[in-house]
Amino acid sequence: MTGMSPASSRTPRTTAAPAGAEDPRRLRAPDRRALIARMIQTDGTVVVEELARSLEVTPSTIRRDLALLTEQGTIARTYGGAMSAGHTAEPTLGQRSGLAVAEKDRIGRWAAARIAQGDTVILDAGTTTGRLAHHLRGRTELTVITSGLTALRELAEADGIELITLAGTLRHVSQGFVGPLAELTLTRLTADKVFLGADGLDAKLGICEASLQQTALKELMARRGGQLYILADSSKLGQSPFTAWAPLTGPWTLVTDGGATDDQLAPFRALPEVDVVTV
Repeated sequence: MTGMSPASSRTPRTTAAPAGAEDPRRLRAPDRRALIARMIQTDGTVVVEELARSLEVTPSTIRRDLALLTEQGTIARTYGGAMSAGHTAEPTLGQRSGLAVAEKDRIGRWAAARIAQGDTVILDAGTTTGRLAHHLRGRTELTVITSGLTALRELAEADGIELITLAGTLRHVSQGFVGPLAELTLTRLTADKVFLGADGLDAKLGICEASLQQTALKELMARRGGQLYILADSSKLGQSPFTAWAPLTGPWTLVTDGGATDDQLAPFRALPEVDVVTV
Protein backbone atom coordinates (compact mmCIF):
# COMPACT_ATOMS: atom_id res chain seq x y z
CA MET A 1 0.00 0.00 0.00
CA THR A 2 7.82 1.89 1.83
CA GLY A 3 9.58 3.99 3.99
CA MET A 4 7.30 3.48 6.96
CA SER A 5 8.50 1.80 10.11
CA PRO A 6 6.23 -0.64 11.95
CA ALA A 7 3.88 1.05 14.38
CA SER A 8 5.45 -0.70 17.34
CA SER A 9 8.86 0.84 16.70
CA ARG A 10 7.82 4.48 16.72
CA THR A 11 7.31 6.65 19.79
CA PRO A 12 5.75 10.07 19.16
CA ARG A 13 7.73 13.06 20.38
CA THR A 14 6.25 15.58 22.76
CA THR A 15 9.26 17.89 23.19
CA ALA A 16 7.95 20.26 20.51
CA ALA A 17 4.93 21.38 22.53
CA PRO A 18 4.20 25.12 22.39
CA ALA A 19 5.77 27.25 25.08
CA GLY A 20 3.67 27.43 28.20
CA ALA A 21 1.75 24.26 27.32
CA GLU A 22 4.06 21.56 28.63
CA ASP A 23 1.15 19.62 30.08
CA PRO A 24 -0.44 18.01 26.98
CA ARG A 25 -3.84 17.97 28.67
CA ARG A 26 -3.79 21.79 28.66
CA LEU A 27 -3.09 22.15 24.96
CA ARG A 28 -5.82 23.97 23.07
CA ALA A 29 -7.09 22.01 20.05
CA PRO A 30 -5.32 24.26 17.47
CA ASP A 31 -2.03 23.96 19.40
CA ARG A 32 -2.44 20.19 19.66
CA ARG A 33 -3.02 19.91 15.91
CA ALA A 34 -0.02 22.13 15.22
CA LEU A 35 2.09 19.89 17.44
CA ILE A 36 0.84 16.78 15.65
CA ALA A 37 1.69 18.34 12.28
CA ARG A 38 5.24 19.11 13.49
CA MET A 39 5.64 15.58 14.81
CA ILE A 40 4.60 14.15 11.45
CA GLN A 41 6.94 16.51 9.62
CA THR A 42 9.80 15.40 11.88
CA ASP A 43 9.11 11.66 12.13
CA GLY A 44 7.40 11.07 8.78
CA THR A 45 4.55 8.98 10.26
CA VAL A 46 2.51 8.75 13.45
CA VAL A 47 0.07 6.22 14.91
CA VAL A 48 -3.29 7.16 16.47
CA GLU A 49 -2.93 5.08 19.63
CA GLU A 50 0.58 6.34 20.34
CA LEU A 51 -0.44 9.96 19.77
CA ALA A 52 -3.38 9.52 22.13
CA ARG A 53 -1.12 8.18 24.87
CA SER A 54 1.52 10.84 24.30
CA LEU A 55 -0.90 13.77 24.25
CA GLU A 56 -3.20 12.29 26.92
CA VAL A 57 -6.38 12.51 24.86
CA THR A 58 -8.71 9.88 23.44
CA PRO A 59 -8.04 8.13 20.11
CA SER A 60 -11.28 9.63 18.77
CA THR A 61 -9.90 13.11 19.49
CA ILE A 62 -6.73 12.28 17.58
CA ARG A 63 -8.76 10.92 14.65
CA ARG A 64 -10.73 14.19 14.49
CA ASP A 65 -7.46 16.14 14.56
CA LEU A 66 -6.01 14.02 11.77
CA ALA A 67 -9.19 14.36 9.73
CA LEU A 68 -9.02 18.15 9.95
CA LEU A 69 -5.30 18.23 9.11
CA THR A 70 -6.02 15.99 6.13
CA GLU A 71 -8.75 18.35 4.91
CA GLN A 72 -6.25 21.20 5.18
CA GLY A 73 -3.74 19.27 3.07
CA THR A 74 -1.18 19.26 5.86
CA ILE A 75 -0.97 15.47 6.18
CA ALA A 76 -2.18 12.27 4.54
CA ARG A 77 -3.98 9.52 6.45
CA THR A 78 -2.56 5.99 6.62
CA TYR A 79 -3.55 2.74 8.33
CA GLY A 80 -4.21 3.77 11.91
CA GLY A 81 -2.31 7.04 11.68
CA ALA A 82 -0.94 9.65 9.30
CA MET A 83 2.11 10.65 7.30
CA SER A 84 3.49 13.73 5.62
CA ALA A 85 1.38 15.09 2.78
CA GLY A 86 2.65 13.94 -0.57
CA HIS A 87 4.09 10.71 0.87
CA THR A 88 2.41 7.96 -1.14
CA ALA A 89 4.49 4.90 -0.30
CA GLU A 90 2.43 1.73 0.08
CA PRO A 91 3.02 -0.08 3.40
CA THR A 92 4.06 -3.71 3.10
CA LEU A 93 1.86 -6.53 4.30
CA GLY A 94 4.24 -7.02 7.21
CA GLN A 95 3.89 -3.40 8.28
CA ARG A 96 0.11 -3.54 8.03
CA SER A 97 -0.10 -6.76 10.00
CA GLY A 98 0.97 -4.90 13.15
CA LEU A 99 -1.78 -2.28 12.91
CA ALA A 100 -5.32 -2.55 14.36
CA VAL A 101 -4.59 -6.18 15.28
CA ALA A 102 -7.49 -6.66 17.71
CA GLU A 103 -9.94 -4.85 15.43
CA LYS A 104 -9.03 -6.95 12.40
CA ASP A 105 -9.34 -10.13 14.42
CA ARG A 106 -12.84 -9.22 15.63
CA ILE A 107 -13.89 -8.38 12.08
CA GLY A 108 -12.42 -11.63 10.77
CA ARG A 109 -14.11 -13.70 13.47
CA TRP A 110 -17.50 -12.09 12.78
CA ALA A 111 -17.12 -12.66 9.04
CA ALA A 112 -16.13 -16.30 9.53
CA ALA A 113 -19.34 -16.86 11.50
CA ARG A 114 -21.34 -15.77 8.43
CA ILE A 115 -19.93 -18.65 6.37
CA ALA A 116 -22.09 -21.78 6.43
CA GLN A 117 -21.08 -25.38 5.82
CA GLY A 118 -21.10 -26.06 2.09
CA ASP A 119 -20.43 -22.43 1.12
CA THR A 120 -18.05 -21.33 -1.58
CA VAL A 121 -16.42 -18.01 -0.68
CA ILE A 122 -13.98 -15.57 -2.26
CA LEU A 123 -11.34 -14.05 0.01
CA ASP A 124 -9.42 -10.98 -1.08
CA ALA A 125 -5.73 -10.53 -0.30
CA GLY A 126 -4.88 -8.61 2.88
CA THR A 127 -4.45 -8.77 6.62
CA THR A 128 -8.13 -8.60 7.63
CA THR A 129 -9.17 -11.31 5.20
CA GLY A 130 -6.17 -13.24 6.51
CA ARG A 131 -7.73 -13.17 9.97
CA LEU A 132 -11.00 -14.37 8.46
CA ALA A 133 -9.12 -17.31 6.92
CA HIS A 134 -7.53 -18.04 10.31
CA HIS A 135 -10.96 -18.42 11.88
CA LEU A 136 -11.99 -20.90 9.16
CA ARG A 137 -9.31 -23.41 10.14
CA GLY A 138 -10.92 -26.57 11.45
CA ARG A 139 -14.05 -26.06 9.36
CA THR A 140 -15.17 -28.65 6.82
CA GLU A 141 -17.09 -28.75 3.55
CA LEU A 142 -16.04 -25.29 2.45
CA THR A 143 -14.51 -24.04 -0.78
CA VAL A 144 -12.29 -20.97 -0.51
CA ILE A 145 -11.15 -19.02 -3.56
CA THR A 146 -8.41 -16.51 -2.78
CA SER A 147 -5.83 -14.23 -4.34
CA GLY A 148 -3.88 -13.70 -1.11
CA LEU A 149 -0.85 -15.51 0.25
CA THR A 150 -1.99 -14.76 3.80
CA ALA A 151 -5.17 -16.79 3.37
CA LEU A 152 -3.22 -19.50 1.57
CA ARG A 153 -0.81 -19.84 4.48
CA GLU A 154 -3.64 -19.96 7.00
CA LEU A 155 -5.55 -22.68 5.14
CA ALA A 156 -2.76 -24.69 3.51
CA GLU A 157 -3.17 -27.52 6.03
CA ALA A 158 -6.95 -27.27 6.45
CA ASP A 159 -7.90 -30.67 5.03
CA GLY A 160 -11.63 -29.98 5.24
CA ILE A 161 -11.42 -26.94 2.94
CA GLU A 162 -11.02 -27.05 -0.82
CA LEU A 163 -8.60 -24.23 -1.59
CA ILE A 164 -8.54 -22.58 -5.03
CA THR A 165 -5.92 -19.96 -5.85
CA LEU A 166 -6.19 -17.22 -8.44
CA ALA A 167 -3.09 -17.56 -10.59
CA GLY A 168 -1.51 -14.32 -11.68
CA THR A 169 1.30 -11.89 -11.02
CA LEU A 170 2.33 -11.56 -7.38
CA ARG A 171 2.40 -8.04 -5.92
CA HIS A 172 5.18 -8.51 -3.41
CA VAL A 173 4.21 -5.49 -1.29
CA SER A 174 0.64 -6.74 -0.72
CA GLN A 175 1.31 -10.49 -1.09
CA GLY A 176 -1.61 -10.90 -3.49
CA PHE A 177 -2.00 -12.13 -7.05
CA VAL A 178 -3.37 -9.71 -9.67
CA GLY A 179 -3.49 -9.31 -13.42
CA PRO A 180 -5.12 -10.94 -16.46
CA LEU A 181 -4.45 -14.52 -15.37
CA ALA A 182 -6.08 -13.97 -11.97
CA GLU A 183 -9.04 -12.27 -13.62
CA LEU A 184 -9.40 -15.06 -16.21
CA THR A 185 -9.44 -17.70 -13.47
CA LEU A 186 -12.07 -15.75 -11.57
CA THR A 187 -14.38 -15.52 -14.60
CA ARG A 188 -14.67 -19.33 -14.47
CA LEU A 189 -15.86 -19.30 -10.84
CA THR A 190 -18.78 -18.12 -8.72
CA ALA A 191 -19.25 -17.97 -4.96
CA ASP A 192 -21.94 -17.68 -2.32
CA LYS A 193 -20.15 -14.88 -0.48
CA VAL A 194 -17.32 -12.45 -1.24
CA PHE A 195 -15.11 -10.77 1.37
CA LEU A 196 -13.00 -7.81 0.27
CA GLY A 197 -10.48 -5.66 2.12
CA ALA A 198 -9.60 -2.03 1.40
CA ASP A 199 -6.75 0.43 1.69
CA GLY A 200 -9.39 3.13 1.96
CA LEU A 201 -13.17 3.16 1.70
CA ASP A 202 -15.38 6.01 0.51
CA ALA A 203 -19.18 5.81 0.51
CA LYS A 204 -19.42 7.37 -2.96
CA LEU A 205 -16.22 6.24 -4.69
CA GLY A 206 -15.86 2.71 -3.30
CA ILE A 207 -12.64 0.87 -2.45
CA CYS A 208 -9.34 2.72 -2.73
CA GLU A 209 -6.16 0.80 -3.63
CA ALA A 210 -2.60 1.49 -4.69
CA SER A 211 -2.92 0.03 -8.19
CA LEU A 212 -5.47 -0.35 -10.96
CA GLN A 213 -4.72 -4.06 -11.12
CA GLN A 214 -5.95 -4.43 -7.55
CA THR A 215 -9.13 -2.45 -8.12
CA ALA A 216 -9.91 -4.33 -11.35
CA LEU A 217 -9.67 -7.67 -9.54
CA LYS A 218 -11.73 -6.48 -6.57
CA GLU A 219 -14.44 -5.14 -8.86
CA LEU A 220 -14.62 -8.50 -10.62
CA MET A 221 -14.64 -10.37 -7.29
CA ALA A 222 -17.61 -8.29 -6.16
CA ARG A 223 -19.58 -9.44 -9.21
CA ARG A 224 -18.82 -13.15 -8.80
CA GLY A 225 -20.67 -13.77 -5.55
CA GLY A 226 -24.12 -13.61 -4.06
CA GLN A 227 -23.42 -11.62 -0.89
CA LEU A 228 -20.71 -8.97 -0.69
CA TYR A 229 -18.91 -7.96 2.51
CA ILE A 230 -16.31 -5.19 2.78
CA LEU A 231 -14.04 -5.75 5.78
CA ALA A 232 -12.47 -2.45 6.81
CA ASP A 233 -11.30 -1.33 10.25
CA SER A 234 -12.26 2.21 11.24
CA SER A 235 -8.93 3.75 10.16
CA LYS A 236 -9.88 3.03 6.52
CA LEU A 237 -13.29 4.73 6.53
CA GLY A 238 -13.49 7.91 4.51
CA GLN A 239 -9.84 7.60 3.51
CA SER A 240 -8.34 7.83 0.02
CA PRO A 241 -4.59 7.21 0.34
CA PHE A 242 -4.22 6.38 -3.37
CA THR A 243 -5.90 7.16 -6.68
CA ALA A 244 -7.21 3.78 -7.93
CA TRP A 245 -10.83 2.91 -7.13
CA ALA A 246 -13.16 -0.06 -7.33
CA PRO A 247 -16.77 1.22 -7.36
CA LEU A 248 -19.34 -0.71 -5.35
CA THR A 249 -22.78 -1.26 -6.84
CA GLY A 250 -25.76 -3.19 -5.59
CA PRO A 251 -26.25 -4.35 -1.99
CA TRP A 252 -23.25 -4.92 0.25
CA THR A 253 -22.34 -5.01 3.93
CA LEU A 254 -19.67 -2.90 5.62
CA VAL A 255 -18.06 -4.67 8.56
CA THR A 256 -15.92 -2.41 10.73
CA ASP A 257 -14.85 -2.10 14.36
CA GLY A 258 -16.57 -0.41 17.27
CA GLY A 259 -14.07 2.46 17.17
CA ALA A 260 -15.75 3.91 14.08
CA THR A 261 -17.37 7.27 14.83
CA ASP A 262 -20.87 8.32 13.87
CA ASP A 263 -19.35 10.83 11.43
CA GLN A 264 -17.39 8.06 9.74
CA LEU A 265 -20.38 5.73 9.51
CA ALA A 266 -23.05 8.28 8.50
CA PRO A 267 -22.18 8.35 4.75
CA PHE A 268 -22.41 4.56 4.57
CA ARG A 269 -25.60 4.36 6.60
CA ALA A 270 -27.16 6.86 4.20
CA LEU A 271 -26.74 4.46 1.28
CA PRO A 272 -30.01 2.53 0.78
CA GLU A 273 -28.38 -0.77 -0.25
CA VAL A 274 -25.64 -0.87 2.37
CA ASP A 275 -25.83 -2.56 5.76
CA VAL A 276 -23.36 -1.38 8.41
CA VAL A 277 -22.07 -3.76 11.08
CA THR A 278 -19.71 -2.76 13.90
CA VAL A 279 -18.02 -5.44 15.98
